[in-house]
Amino acid sequence: MPENKYGLKVISNQASYAATIALDSNQRMVAVKDYFSPVLTNWYYARPGNFTGQVLYQNPEVLVRLPVAKALARVQAALRQRGFSLLFYDAYRPYSVTEKMWKIVPDERYAANPAKGSGHNRGIAVDVTLADLATGRELAMPTGFDDFSEKAHHDYMQLDSAVIANRLLLRTVMQAYGFTALSTEWWHYSYTGNAATDTATRFGILNLPFEAFLRRADQSLK
Repeated sequence: MPENKYGLKVISNQASYAATIALDSNQRMVAVKDYFSPVLTNWYYARPGNFTGQVLYQNPEVLVRLPVAKALARVQAALRQRGFSLLFYDAYRPYSVTEKMWKIVPDERYAANPAKGSGHNRGIAVDVTLADLATGRELAMPTGFDDFSEKAHHDYMQLDSAVIANRLLLRTVMQAYGFTALSTEWWHYSYTGNAATDTATRFGILNLPFEAFLRRADQSLK
């Protein structure tokens, strides 16, 4: 597989992706909706009102690697007992979208440097919040999605106590099932799973459209 201008190997065709699955079934990208339902979403990147001012996604789907989907199902089950649900802003993100974002916000506190690739590109990161399970209404959080200010940081405490409690609940449950929070974005979590395994390098960078992972009949295999 050839390297790009940053020296990264980016999987950009179906054959290369299939080859990774043949070696390790956990490399499979799956739709979260096959692991629990309902899957609540708010796709800012499918609308022009995001920080780029562009429509970045067409017909997006919540896609992640197989072990990440299983971990998210456990998170959802734990939240359901409290009457809450995950709500997804983003999950898998094609590498080409990361390149577009970096041109607008070249700041590693808030955007992934394409020279390194993103957890979203690898299918191991999600941007999530909490919602009321019955109504689907988002719970109050410190900021809206993609607020690039210190108010979005996990250590920012000049907030209403209910907002702090909501942020803490999300972090506590996500961390309990193998996810690590990004200190500067309350919504961003990366799956780290077994601490003895370097998840970020185990899963390759992908630059395939959403539909490339949905057209395979065996994507619902668990």
